[in-house]
Amino acid sequence: MTASLTFPDPQQQDGGFNRRKLLTGAAALAGSAMTMKAASAATVAPLGQTGAPTTATEPLPLGPLPGSRYPDSHLESAKPKVSFGPAGFPAFAGTMAVERVATGFRWAEGPVYFAAGRYVLFSDIPNNRIMRFSEDDGHLSVYRQPSMNSNGNTIDREGRLITCEHSGRRVTRTELDGSITIIADKYNGKRLNSPNDAVVTADGAIWFTDPVYGIGGYYEGIKAAPEQDKRNVYRVDPKSGEVKVVVDDFVEPNGLALSPDEKKLYVCDTGFTDGPDNPSHIRVFDLDVAGGKASNSKVFADMPKPSITDGVRCDTDGRVWCSVGWGDPNEDGVRCYTAEGDLLGKIHIPETVANLCFGGQQRNRLYICGSTSLYAVYTSVQGAMKP
Repeated sequence: MTASLTFPDPQQQDGGFNRRKLLTGAAALAGSAMTMKAASAATVAPLGQTGAPTTATEPLPLGPLPGSRYPDSHLESAKPKVSFGPAGFPAFAGTMAVERVATGFRWAEGPVYFAAGRYVLFSDIPNNRIMRFSEDDGHLSVYRQPSMNSNGNTIDREGRLITCEHSGRRVTRTELDGSITIIADKYNGKRLNSPNDAVVTADGAIWFTDPVYGIGGYYEGIKAAPEQDKRNVYRVDPKSGEVKVVVDDFVEPNGLALSPDEKKLYVCDTGFTDGPDNPSHIRVFDLDVAGGKASNSKVFADMPKPSITDGVRCDTDGRVWCSVGWGDPNEDGVRCYTAEGDLLGKIHIPETVANLCFGGQQRNRLYICGSTSLYAVYTSVQGAMKP
């Protein structure tokens, strides 16, 4: 029942109105309207694409890719072939083939392997969720939704999930009790652009890249103007939490990885997406973990334009494995280089590949995020498993 704003005045015998109460009621109504307006102004927009599911009538088939036979022709060595699989390319493990293990995503990215649970977490950025693939029984489930349009993920030395968030414009850590800690969201008092990928060194420092892809539109984040003048690589001090710039001359820094001894830092530059004269390559730096510095930059490997690489990992022998996509379909997949930068071979995937990680109980299973699907292949090497 709604109360009246005017009341009969008992001092008036003619049934008139009490003007003082009428004015008090009007003032209350005006105040209520102002409060509602203020509440409306404080309303925030939904965090990116909120996960309309892909409604494919015929989902991509799981299992070995069509046409697979041993040795799998999806694995191409840069060296001459011998009778039992290509020589010199450690993607060949023998009786195996590239498999599609999960499908139904819009843009799969940022895989990370959790050995304790035998599962892979990876982002489905436009659908605003983190997925979980359990390798023991092949079960696929949603780990977190909404995920703040998460992109790159990694794991620290205490088994905690580190996540780069587009719409949050921050780096977070999921604690062992499930709570979330903000690791970095500003530098010099201004918001980060859209953190993309991260690694953790042995001292606990978190290194991450910050291009502008997540604020370029409303599909993988929230459209906004960049507040940082440059696209930097940052380091978060493990003790003080201070955020510092370690490299500031990238066009668009993307995926990054550590060498097994943590003396090298590899960072992809996907600046080609911003213009044809910009780089599409991997740079390598001398890494001073204790000093928190990266120096002596040089180009480690160029990609065949218009392809780009935005995900990279190392194995225990220092070889570099990187994603390839967005260009010639014949180049879609994974490339493997020696520590000196010589191409050893390619893994051909029927989709643009964004990122990859090693997993499995023996760290010899390579998980590959290929656009709409998660792929896997056994290798003859072990991943360095540095976060």
